[in-house]
Amino acid sequence: MLHLLGVITVKDNADDDFEMTVVCHRPEGLDKLEAQTNFNKRELQVLYRGFKNECPSGAVNEDTFKQIYSQFFPHGDKWTDKCYASTYAHYLFNAFDTGHTGSIKFEDFVTALSILLRGSVTEKLQWTFNLYDINRDGYINKEEMMDIVRAIYDMMGKFTYPVLKTDAPKQHVDAFFQKMDKNRDGVVTLDEFILSCQEDENIMRSLQLFENVI
Repeated sequence: MLHLLGVITVKDNADDDFEMTVVCHRPEGLDKLEAQTNFNKRELQVLYRGFKNECPSGAVNEDTFKQIYSQFFPHGDKWTDKCYASTYAHYLFNAFDTGHTGSIKFEDFVTALSILLRGSVTEKLQWTFNLYDINRDGYINKEEMMDIVRAIYDMMGKFTYPVLKTDAPKQHVDAFFQKMDKNRDGVVTLDEFILSCQEDENIMRSLQLFENVI
């Protein structure tokens, strides 16, 4: 499923009827999804076929999501590295599972993908805020930010050059939290998060990485 975050080539003959194989979960109609996302019918067809190949039942639970995600971790043959990938995949799964159902359906997947690839800056930042807001109380505290950043550093940081210091996640979080917590109340609100990110050129550039990949 997550290979869909890479480059997808839409073939000219992809305008076949939208295949609706009998599965445990039947996606919403193509017209409705087209209205709700930034994808056209042909793109939705390609996305659905890829999703169906990875998730024949029509939905994916967290364990399966972690298994799929670990395949795309560069050093996933090591048990410890799979654990690192699994930790971040847990948080990623929760961000995709907006309905808190314990599974990701095609609608969940394509809606998130639409935001990440073709959403506005505000929509992308809102989605990222929800990823960091682990307990979903509408705020990001320093512990939540540390949990996410540590998971990312554990998964990727030790394979960077030069090797990152062990206290790099804490330094990263301290710097960003000080910048984002405008009123110094110990938490970051959505408005503070969006404003701080818009003021950071590196963050704004990173939001453009996936644009036009489909």
